[in-house]
This record gives sequence, structure tokens and C-alpha cells, in this order.
Amino acid sequence: MEALSLLFSLDKDLWRIVAVSFSVSISAVSLVVMPAIILSYVLAHSNFPGKWFLLSLINTMQAIPTVVIGLLLYMLLSRSGPLGNWEMLFTQRAMIIGQILICFPVLVSMMHGALQSTDRRAIETSVTLGVSRLRTLTTLIWESRFPLMAAVIAGFSRIVTEVGCSMMVGGNIMGLTRNIPTAIAMESHKGAFAQGVALGIVLLVLALALNFMLSSMRGKGVLRT
Repeated sequence: MEALSLLFSLDKDLWRIVAVSFSVSISAVSLVVMPAIILSYVLAHSNFPGKWFLLSLINTMQAIPTVVIGLLLYMLLSRSGPLGNWEMLFTQRAMIIGQILICFPVLVSMMHGALQSTDRRAIETSVTLGVSRLRTLTTLIWESRFPLMAAVIAGFSRIVTEVGCSMMVGGNIMGLTRNIPTAIAMESHKGAFAQGVALGIVLLVLALALNFMLSSMRGKGVLRT
């Protein structure tokens, strides 16, 4: 009941945490969507030396624990690290970079599967008719828009719930870098469960909404299984 009270009373501290979490994760996904689509297109419809190695690397990156990515970023961005002069450690920018590194391989892997399943004859016809690469890419994106949307949703779900990297490079600073997962972890350790439960409810509602969207797409037959 106390957790629900915090939610519906629009507790300032609680919703500031929610705002930071959504702002960082949406920024990360927005920055990485187009590069992921372009790389997925190249991997799906081009042959070049080292293609298998790049695909293997992307698949391997998906399995790297987020705390390891956070540790590597911490070493790079700390004052004694090679990028220490950037003064980005314990900022939202550092969190965005970390979430980009987590999200990018997920997006590329799923988008590669979606674009690879498109009919290659459409691309061959486009080349024969002299259609530009850019127009061919935009057409494929439109034809595969629902699987690509599913990839974006999956990538967003992956980063909005991760705690390891955000804790390492964000520092869990109230009002600046404290997001939903890091706040839940901290409040639980303190024994103050009301705010943690309230934030957990926000994540649960988000997860249900995202899964409902995916299920609706699949139910309409617009997602390939």
C-alpha cells in the first residue's frame, strides 16, 4: 500500500528516478537504431572477408555480462584511464554509452535475422532497375518494419532493466544517474522496500506493455517466428 501511495501521490524522488531511467535508455536506443539497421543490412545482403568473424563477435557480445561492460568503461573513463580527460564518469552520458554497447549487438542480431529473411530477388530487381542503395534499404526497412520494431523493443527491454553497467559508470547519484534498477538494488539493501516495490511495479507495467505489443504483432501475423 505504501508503494502504491508513492506512485499515485506522484512522489518527486520516485518519478525523478523513473525519468532518468527512461531518458537514458530511450537516448541509447535512439542513437543506435540506424547504425544497427545499416550494419544488419550489410551483413544480410553483402559478402566480404571477415563477415563470419563479425557475426560471431556480435553474437558473443550479447553474452557479455553488463557488469563486465561497466567495468571496462569504468577503466576507460576513470581519471587514470585513457579517456579520463573527458570527465564522463558518473554521468548520464557514460550510462548512455554503456547501454549502447549492451543494446547494439542485440539489435544487430535480431535485425540481421529480419532483413536476411527478406526476398533477395527484390534487391536483385532493384539493382537491375538502377535503384539506389539508399532507396533499396528504405524499402526493405518498410517491408520488415514489424520485425525491426520487435528488435527495438527487445533492445530497449534489455537496457532499461540492466543494473551492472549503470551502477559502475553511473554511480547511482540521486537526481542525476540513479535509475530504476540501481534504485531498487539500493533500497532493497537498505531494507526500505516501499520505493523498491513501487519502482518494480513501474518495470512490471512496462514489461507487460512491451510484451502485449509484441504479442499483438505476432497475433496479427506481422512478426516472423
